[in-house]
Amino acid sequence: MFGGQRRRSRGTLAVLLALTLLVITGWLALRQPVPYVTFSPGPTVNVLGDSGDEPIIEVEGEESFRDDGALRLVTVVPSGPEQKVDLFSLLRAWGDPAVDVLPFASVYQPEDTRSSVREQSAAQMTSSQDNAVAAALAALDIDYDVGVGVASVDPDGPAADRLQPGDEVLRVDGTRVDTVDRLVSLVRGQDVGSTVTFDVRRDGERVTERVRTVAAPDGGRGSAVRIGVGECCYDFPFEVSLNLSDNIGGPSAGLMFALGIFDVLTPGSLTEGKVVAGTGEIDAEGNVGPIGGIRQKLVGAQDDGAELFLVPGDNCAEALTASFDPEEMRLVRADSLAEAVDDVQAWVEDPDAELPRCTSDASAAGARP
Repeated sequence: MFGGQRRRSRGTLAVLLALTLLVITGWLALRQPVPYVTFSPGPTVNVLGDSGDEPIIEVEGEESFRDDGALRLVTVVPSGPEQKVDLFSLLRAWGDPAVDVLPFASVYQPEDTRSSVREQSAAQMTSSQDNAVAAALAALDIDYDVGVGVASVDPDGPAADRLQPGDEVLRVDGTRVDTVDRLVSLVRGQDVGSTVTFDVRRDGERVTERVRTVAAPDGGRGSAVRIGVGECCYDFPFEVSLNLSDNIGGPSAGLMFALGIFDVLTPGSLTEGKVVAGTGEIDAEGNVGPIGGIRQKLVGAQDDGAELFLVPGDNCAEALTASFDPEEMRLVRADSLAEAVDDVQAWVEDPDAELPRCTSDASAAGARP
């Protein structure tokens, strides 16, 4: 009798041990890293508000105006390149309609680090802020000067180790450069194999570099030094500072920065005390481009009380799939700063005004009323 009890006890112990090992193995499996990145809704920031003791939008040398209301930029929080997403977190993210999941390789490069991603994001933010100021001043018919800069350098070209991305080109062979076309014509007009002198501004200092030209690519006429150039280095008639936490980066706040600057430089309140949110990259002409994370940004905006959300046209189809309440927050398609200003003003006067809608057809132009 006692022998049978001992056998049953040993059998029960074996079952319990097997179950324990199974639980431990399953738990360890759930904690194994997987090659995915999660994107969650981040905080929103009222660009008409303050950051610490300073206004986020600060103007010196020109009259500015403060008023009620909010223009909220929106953010997304991704898991970082060095942050290991485990299977448990991945399964939880897949079950949350406010969180998106993408393969690691589609977001980060193998060599990316937290530091390198932060540096790239900060550079994008700086460019976005400059473009936002330029777009707002253009919308207000305020003139400003712009320089010509080096955007890229062919590593196998003659300018490698001479010119650098970010250089502002001041003169070519002593002739002042004031437009991209002027720079191109000055270089193309040289004899192939001749030496061209570039006077550039680099890190605040004037530097002179000499580059030997080569034949223009693709059988083109004239000479080349195989660099990419574009407008850069804005010279505004007064100073506009954007004081924002270093934790926020990237180019997607451009539209909301431009709207905020427009509002601060004009009497009265653009929003009339209401809360407007939005997103979109912006160029100096005020054109609004698409961004990433629109679904998470809509969730964050609604959580922080936004009643109107400005959506870049190319993000409209995806925006309609986000987990938000269209009865609480209205989506309006915004393809330019001028359109966004008009739409916000029309909505403030009449919340039911006919405005460009987002549709499931990403190519739809969004006819204006």
